[in-house]
Amino acid sequence: MADHTGKRASKRAAKRIDTSSIKTTTLISFVVFALFLVMILWGLSNFFLSSFYERARSQEVIRTAETLEAQFKQDRFNFGSLAVQTASTNGIYIRIDTEEDTLIFDGTREIQGSEVFDTDVSRIKTKLASTDTGSVSETRRDASGAGSRLIYASYVTANGTDNVLCIIAPLYPDQVTVRILRDMLIYVSFIVLIVSLLLAFALSVRLTSPIEKLTRSAMELSKGNHDVYFDGAGFTETKELARALNKASYEMEKTDFYQREIIANVSHDLKTPLTMIRSYAEKIIDITGDNPEKRNADLNVIISETEHLNRLVTDMLSVSNLQSNNVKMNMETFDLVQAARSVYESFRVLESDGFEIYFHPCKAAYVVGDRTRLTQVMTNFVSNAVKYSGDNKYIDIRLSKSSKKVTFHCIDHGMGIPSDEISHVWDKYYRTSANHERGIEGTGLGLAIVKGLLNLHGAKYGVESEEGKGSDFWFEMDTFRKPAAEKQAAEEAE
Repeated sequence: MADHTGKRASKRAAKRIDTSSIKTTTLISFVVFALFLVMILWGLSNFFLSSFYERARSQEVIRTAETLEAQFKQDRFNFGSLAVQTASTNGIYIRIDTEEDTLIFDGTREIQGSEVFDTDVSRIKTKLASTDTGSVSETRRDASGAGSRLIYASYVTANGTDNVLCIIAPLYPDQVTVRILRDMLIYVSFIVLIVSLLLAFALSVRLTSPIEKLTRSAMELSKGNHDVYFDGAGFTETKELARALNKASYEMEKTDFYQREIIANVSHDLKTPLTMIRSYAEKIIDITGDNPEKRNADLNVIISETEHLNRLVTDMLSVSNLQSNNVKMNMETFDLVQAARSVYESFRVLESDGFEIYFHPCKAAYVVGDRTRLTQVMTNFVSNAVKYSGDNKYIDIRLSKSSKKVTFHCIDHGMGIPSDEISHVWDKYYRTSANHERGIEGTGLGLAIVKGLLNLHGAKYGVESEEGKGSDFWFEMDTFRKPAAEKQAAEEAE
């Protein structure tokens, strides 16, 4: 029992810590980045603190010297109080040599012995005398290498006399300053780590929250719940993903609906001819078997119903082949107008049933495609027009050619298509509401087959329809030059 409990606990722990999750990856990345920043801060403090302090200190000393020079020129008698305060505050050695005397203001504490400063002053004054710049400075390092100092000298002209201002400033931070900086760096490092952890946690939650919502919705969709809504609020990418998933959910729901419809339709279409075949077969056996005339009539009914079953199965097989890209195409260059004329001729037999079918060709238009497949497309369009022409049995077949394009139109003046159904007529398993109302035979696969075949040819296609006034189904293809063999045969015939 204890063994099983331990295993469950280990599984829960493994589930809690998923190193490949976005949340864990974000947390680890931010912590590593924060540690990297802290390492850089400590490295800079160890290797660049002294040089940075020296540069900043040198600039500050020069600004202080300029302030003292201005004060000496403006108010010599109050210069001493400013120099005392400046030397004490900045920890520097200030000396000014005038004609009357030498004024010294020593604010240093670490350097002991004025002889060190006397040597520096003597050397810098010699250097100042040998230049024409008005001021000189140099940096000198102690013999022990423990630190360095800036030595500055300049001429200060007051009342027509040149006075020499010398400033000596240590260029290394004292131990108290270093200790304060290190302590401050420890606090800064701790704050950076804490803030990074908080930001990482907040960002990881914000990143994973919409993804977790999408995952939960996807699980519901996988259970067959098409009413689920995908919410990708938060980021543009998750919003786009949610939009795509909502569309996919809608398409799946629509496909399921159409599949249920086709199962019902196919079941009905299969049941009716099978019942007819069985009934007439039994009739032949029991009643008409000895009567040749009645027997032949019953056999014709059986053959007709068998052909209906064959068309149904053929349509379903065609859709299956188109979906699996298993359609073999025999591409050739042929005259689409001539192929359309053959379709027209095959339907003229319907004129005996009161149909008026007109053919308006254009000049020869050669296209590259599968002649049999494109003939099937045109036949399907005309057959569709015959089904839905209603009481107005007028059908117009037109071809037009322009700008290296040829367009086939099949126009009927029947019941038309409701505007809210036009976008669905190319869908698999779809049958218009008029189909159900009039009991017109069909599985709703014909136009889906047409769509697949036209897509294989790269043709444009569409339908324009107005309810109660009829429909215009059309497709458009690129035209090509007449094949050389046909051109030569035509010339020989002439």
